[in-house]
Amino acid sequence: MESANTMNNIQSTIDHAERHCQQHGTRLTDKRKLILSSLLKSNQAMSAYELIDYCKAEFNEHLSAMSVYRMLEFLEQEQLVHKLNLAKKFVACSHIACDHEHAISQFLICDRCQKVQEIIIDKQVLREFEKNVTEAGYRLLSPQLEMTCICNDCD
Repeated sequence: MESANTMNNIQSTIDHAERHCQQHGTRLTDKRKLILSSLLKSNQAMSAYELIDYCKAEFNEHLSAMSVYRMLEFLEQEQLVHKLNLAKKFVACSHIACDHEHAISQFLICDRCQKVQEIIIDKQVLREFEKNVTEAGYRLLSPQLEMTCICNDCD
């Protein structure tokens, strides 16, 4: 069972996300809030189908896969969730309620429990990485890094 503090933090994050969308001329509909809340509440990366199962079990809400994918696409465009390409899953942005400019997100993904930690890498490290990519004859399409790890809880 979740604590009142956890539920208040989730609601506060949802409220901030709603204001963010209003400022960008978009709407955080009830269904979009449900998907974002599910990612925040679960505290792990989830696929669209895992989200469907989660919403059914936790909220008795039946959603189609196509609808969930559209909602995730919207949330990703609004920078409220991140798509983890290696895991083919989505995770709520850990900086939704922050007022500072967001840096390039890097993700540590536990190979055992699938817990995800969003971290920030120093800009100089990222510039060096981009330089190495260019020198190797490639053009970087996305600087997002996803690293498979073992978290301390699973170690």
